[in-house]
Amino acid sequence: MLSTKLDIKKFFINEQEYYSTDNFTLLDVLQYLNFNTSLSVVEYNGYIITKKSWKNIIIKDLDQIEIVTIVGGG
Repeated sequence: MLSTKLDIKKFFINEQEYYSTDNFTLLDVLQYLNFNTSLSVVEYNGYIITKKSWKNIIIKDLDQIEIVTIVGGG
């Protein structure tokens, strides 16, 4: 009998815990959560990540992601 083990990733977005078995990028996360990517700044594992790199970063187990949206006003 073959055993299949799911590779479950636990990661954090703005200190909230998430779990997934899928592979996806940082850009996928932002789009899935409906963040305005033109007004967002992302910190990934302690580093500010440029927007052009978002599509190249694959989310891994225990990743720490902080997303801040810039809001204007007066």
